[in-house]
Amino acid sequence: MARTLVLVRHGQSDWNLKNLFTGWRDPDLTPKGVEEARSAGQRLRELNLVFDRAFTSNLSRAQRTLALLTETLGQTDIATERSEALNERDYGDLSGLNKDDARAKWGEEQVHIWRRSYDVPPPGGESLKDTGARVWPYYIHTIQPAVLNGGNVIVAAHGNSLRALVMALEGLTPAQILEAEIATGVPIVYTLNADSTVASKDVLIG
Repeated sequence: MARTLVLVRHGQSDWNLKNLFTGWRDPDLTPKGVEEARSAGQRLRELNLVFDRAFTSNLSRAQRTLALLTETLGQTDIATERSEALNERDYGDLSGLNKDDARAKWGEEQVHIWRRSYDVPPPGGESLKDTGARVWPYYIHTIQPAVLNGGNVIVAAHGNSLRALVMALEGLTPAQILEAEIATGVPIVYTLNADSTVASKDVLIG
């Protein structure tokens, strides 16, 4: 399977479980998150994919997901690059707050706008558009060439950094990408054409 790009959101983190805004904070995986990462590796193993390159963020929940996944694959020696460009969206002043507490402080409507609008950032943080502004150049200059050279590439990152990637890959509008949900620990397998467009997409739901 040449020109394969696999995207995986990290397994459930401790702060996902506690319903906290996480952003660039660095909680670890929960036991469920560890199992999700291993399960993702098992599903990919069934495809007999051998990866040439791996990319992940500077945050430990994504790095650990990648490590558990590649361990399950029996491919722990994949050349791996870590980059802040793949970090989760920075939630700024919301980081570390319980989502219900944030709604009580700023109101349901305002928190919904911060969470689900395309270009309105929370105080001190990033919008999805801002997140894309660092993800897209990194993808074009670093990840995409590794795929188009005929490689099998895996990216372990976060809900919003991957949402920005999916937007670019699939040519989605801002309205369409806001409706896209990326589940924890579920691999999304793309094959690309030589011109970088998507030839196929498969979501490996367990």
